[in-house]
Amino acid sequence: MSSEGSHTCSGLSYPAGTIGLVPTLPPSEPAPPEDIARLAELRGLLTAANRAYYENDAPTVPDATYDAWVREAESLEARYPLLDDPESPTKRVSGTPVAAFSPVAHVIPMMSLDNAFDFRELDAWAERAVRGLGGVAVPAFACELKFDGLAMSIRYERGRLVRAATRGDGRVGEDVTANVRTIASVPHTLPAGAPAVLEVRGEVFMPVAVFADLNAAQEAAGKPRYANPRNTAAGSLRQKNPAVTASRELAFFAYGLGEVAGAPEITAHSGALEVLRSLGLPVNDELRVVDDLEAVKAYITHRVEHRHDLAYEIDGVVIKIDDLAQQRVLGSTSRAPKWAIAYKFPPEEKTTRLRAIHVSIGGKGKATPFAELEPVFVGGSTVGMATLHNEDQVRLKDVRPGDLVIVRKAGDVIPEVLGPVLAERPADSRPWVFPAFCSCPLQSPLVREGSDAAHYCPHAECPFQLAGWIEHFAGRSAMDIEGFGEQRVRIFCELGLLRDIGDVYAIDWDRVRALEGFGDTSIRNLQSAIDGSKSRSLGRLLIGLNIRHLGDAGAEWLATGFGHLDRLIAANEDQLGSVPGIGPVIAKSVAAYFCDERHLAIIDKLRAAGVNFVGPEPVEPSSHILSGKSVVVTGTLVGFTREEAESAIKSRGGKSPGSVSKSTTAVVVGDSPGASKLTKAESLGVPVLDEAAFVHLLDTGELPG
Repeated sequence: MSSEGSHTCSGLSYPAGTIGLVPTLPPSEPAPPEDIARLAELRGLLTAANRAYYENDAPTVPDATYDAWVREAESLEARYPLLDDPESPTKRVSGTPVAAFSPVAHVIPMMSLDNAFDFRELDAWAERAVRGLGGVAVPAFACELKFDGLAMSIRYERGRLVRAATRGDGRVGEDVTANVRTIASVPHTLPAGAPAVLEVRGEVFMPVAVFADLNAAQEAAGKPRYANPRNTAAGSLRQKNPAVTASRELAFFAYGLGEVAGAPEITAHSGALEVLRSLGLPVNDELRVVDDLEAVKAYITHRVEHRHDLAYEIDGVVIKIDDLAQQRVLGSTSRAPKWAIAYKFPPEEKTTRLRAIHVSIGGKGKATPFAELEPVFVGGSTVGMATLHNEDQVRLKDVRPGDLVIVRKAGDVIPEVLGPVLAERPADSRPWVFPAFCSCPLQSPLVREGSDAAHYCPHAECPFQLAGWIEHFAGRSAMDIEGFGEQRVRIFCELGLLRDIGDVYAIDWDRVRALEGFGDTSIRNLQSAIDGSKSRSLGRLLIGLNIRHLGDAGAEWLATGFGHLDRLIAANEDQLGSVPGIGPVIAKSVAAYFCDERHLAIIDKLRAAGVNFVGPEPVEPSSHILSGKSVVVTGTLVGFTREEAESAIKSRGGKSPGSVSKSTTAVVVGDSPGASKLTKAESLGVPVLDEAAFVHLLDTGELPG
């Protein structure tokens, strides 16, 4: 993500009264509708990405994508000051306090940092700073490593640690005092002479060696590996059991000050760090104070080359004007100081040998190719596998077994094969061919329908699909059975306790009690969660049935349209297709599903268990609110399959063509959209909508805005 997750600026370097001041903006011309729509889309994308990264510790997009969104949104906001909004994610520090922890208000906000991605942008920042100083030169820059962890504020009063809080949204964070007390490098008391109040700002992180040992223990226990040190550190800190935090061996570096009372006068940022060091707080030894920007660039270049020589992960360098008086003159925006910037490292790329291409079968039978690689250390960890997504992507990249390939981690997290080094391709190389049959014992032919990019195993009894189907059934979007995740489901499947989703409500608990790790309390909790799921809505049950082509939106439309599962089972294709939003492909798939005797036997098991089959009262749809409108859909949406999205448009009187033209009303963009459609929309000035804006259009018939 942005530098928000790894270095916070605040405190001694500027008076609290300057926070949030925004200069008066000159008048500007009205923004065209397409730019208004694009800015709304970007703000929605950034808000969703921030929530995933900061609140769930589970990033959903690469750093480079996030940073590109921020820069595009900032460009639009600068171009059209009338669209300026103090609540925009470009102007707010991201992260919302979660309910599990008590809120803590920061007396001095924990701000974020702006980013530079190359030396040209670094030069531009320095030039702005000099202009802001009235042409006065900057005598010294402080260069610090940009740690990849969780920003923290630790408060000492009269030399005693009294509170530790996460950054949260910059003004209100989460109280994690008990957990931070378990971090060995954080002193509980300070020596005599410490300021009466001292708020230390810094970063909690997990050392690389600790992360490696933790993953080795996970593998030895048959548990899944953790993704990366940053997310693992954040998850270790933001949980309720301090003993768990203590076992994770987290560490802390101080890099700044928040509220301070009773301290000697300090004139430089580097001097502030020396005060912290003298009080026994851990300050990183890699701080360098240099005289000019060329020395800053030399330091950055060295750190890029040696980033993995360290015992912890970094993803950039933070550059600050060292003189505190100059910092106060420059001040800050509502989000970030003007006297500091984060130089972000580019994604690291390595070459390795592609040993083989395999195909995995998911819960809906989707066949996904993935690369088996000679292990290579890239982006802070060893990579041995990477997804190749689908047959088309393999052909597009033209990667073949035996190739030397270029590998990187998208956003320093997700392994990605960029392509082959053609000069090193073996002479006997042959293009990889997608397998014709599923690798399960049933050897079912894999199928690819129409324009669908994915292949599927159509056999309902494919053992590779069983665990995935039950995991999906128990997942949050379906029956939401707490405590019934991947590990437990797979154990139960391997022991023959589960042969289909109907068996979830008829588990032999006596056999479960004989398993290691299942005591009376854990069994009671799981039984309670399973029993509670019986009352879930009909729409959720339909989602859990895993019907091909039926997404979350279609499931809810069918539940509302028929009101009871039995009426839905009895419906033919024409009756199913008469429900607004349900097109012929979905109707055919649903009808075929309920004609299968194996599926009807599962329905009987669910009925006998007392699972709810009753839907909500039918609601009359708004008819023809999209009459005369043409809406193009591109990319993958979260709440709609492609056909559901197109059917939702058509059922409201609109058109959903496959290409963009002058008559197009809007283009709805999901994940991995078609580049040609986006380019055409931009060239023609057609509004581009995200999924939230699309839902607004379906509900109201109007573009948001």
